[in-house]
Order: sequence, then structure tokens, then C-alpha cells
Amino acid sequence: MPRVSKHNGWFAAIWFLLPCLTGLILFNLIPVAGAFTLSFTDWDGLKPIAPKDGVPAFVGLDNYASILGGDEFWRVLRNTAVYIVLYIPLILIASIAAAMLLHRPYRGVSVYRVLFYIPVLTSWVAGALIFKSILSPEYGGVNDLLNQFGIKGPGWLYDPNWAMPGIVLASIWKDMGFFALIFLGGLQGIDSSYYEAAKIDGAGPWRRFRHVTLPLLSPITFFVTVICLIFSFQLFPQVMIMTDGGPHGATQVMVERIYRYAFSYFKMGYASAFSFILFAIIFLFTWLQLKLQKKWVHYDA
Repeated sequence: MPRVSKHNGWFAAIWFLLPCLTGLILFNLIPVAGAFTLSFTDWDGLKPIAPKDGVPAFVGLDNYASILGGDEFWRVLRNTAVYIVLYIPLILIASIAAAMLLHRPYRGVSVYRVLFYIPVLTSWVAGALIFKSILSPEYGGVNDLLNQFGIKGPGWLYDPNWAMPGIVLASIWKDMGFFALIFLGGLQGIDSSYYEAAKIDGAGPWRRFRHVTLPLLSPITFFVTVICLIFSFQLFPQVMIMTDGGPHGATQVMVERIYRYAFSYFKMGYASAFSFILFAIIFLFTWLQLKLQKKWVHYDA
């Protein structure tokens, strides 16, 4: 049987990978390299980048120094941290609870699984407008419900202290079905013998959940946590539609600032620098999560 040389194998593989590599290079790597170059300039995004029009002025690290040395960046980072602290625990609890509910073998469970997933398919524009309406302090359904119990509802999106929690509620409604199905797949992969052994040892429902379900779901929980953290730093459509960064800057976040500087203030170089700072933050937190997973994620169950 004729032997295929290693070089011939690589040559054949490149031809099969060429369409994907071409798209990756043209639409990902080149734009990223271009944005990184622009982050060291003061380009306004309006003038063409051509020799006859003059290249953008090189400003070195001034954009990065201005961002990191200003109060706005740290305020925006603090707003994002508030969102993360509220969103990630609540989405994990809601998703696991929904997955446990959808895991039970009762009639029509497939229909409920579809219903739980419908918000994921809903446009963020429609979903954000719906929540903007129901969180209205004048005619919103949430405050009407609270009034039935004698509780005066907050101003929600018009109150700096409650605007971010309102965005968190909308995000949980939108994302819960997606993560619930991921947890559901994890639950269906758990061997029932673990639960039978726990019952024989006298473990009740809570102890079975705490000592069997949660440890065996830890790889899924780790994956969902990483994705949720990345989603949190990329928070944008719900902010733009529900609050537009207000009130008083209480919901200004990283991507919203990048959009403003690029397309409202026409500081494309400054926005590019903001983008790569965001990339560095996401990379750092993802790396930390990968390092810390050894302490609580169990893959050998």
C-alpha cells in the first residue's frame, strides 16, 4: 500500500480548509488587525484611509491612557460589575430550576420545553420594548402587581438604583430558555444509579440535589458561567433600547460606550482602543475561570 507523505496530507487538507480560512482571514483577522492599528490613531471614521487623503495621525498609547486614566471607564466597569453580580447567580438559579422542571417525565413536557425556548428566538428589540412597557412606573404590569400586595413599586428604568436590575430581569427572561436546555442535557446524561444509591443511603431530595446533581452538573455550570460572563461584558441591545445608557449614566456599559464613541462622537480610534481593552478584560476573566475550574469542576464523575 503506497504511503502518503506528511507534506501531501497537509497540502490536501489546506485545499479543503481554504474556503473557511479565506473567510476567517478576510472577515475576522484583517478587520481585527485593522482595528488594532486604528486604536493608535485619532481617525474619526469619516475620512477615507488613502494616501491622497492623508493617513490618520499616529497618537501612540494616548487613547489607551485617556481611557484608563479617566473616571468614565471605571464608572462603566462598575456598572458592568453590578450587572454581572446580579445576572450570573440569578440566571444560574433560574436555568437550573427550569431544567429540573423540564426534566420531569410528565405529559406534554416537550411542549413546555418549546415554550421556555421561545424568548430565546425573540428579537431583542421586541423583548426590550416589552420589558420597557411592563416596567413602566405609571402603567407597567410589574408595579401593578406589587400594588396588589400593598408594595409601592420603584421607578425601574427611570431610577438610577433600579435601572440595572430592570435590565437584568429582561436578560434573564431572554436567556433562561437557552441555558435551561443546556442544563437539561446535563441532567439527562446523569446515570440514575447515582440517585438510587443516594436513596438507599437515606438522602432526601435536597441532599440528592446538593451532593449528586450539582457536582455532576459542574462541567455544565462551568461552561454556562464562562458564556454568561462573556455575554455580560458584551451587554448592549437591551441597554440601548430600554435606557439608552441612562438614567444619569447608571446603565452605561462597555459596548454602549464603544458604539457611542465610534458612531455618535466619531472617535473611531478611541473606540477601537476601548474595544481592545474590553478584549483584554474578557480574556483575563476567562483565563482566571479556566485556572480556577480545577477547584470545583468534576469531569471524572
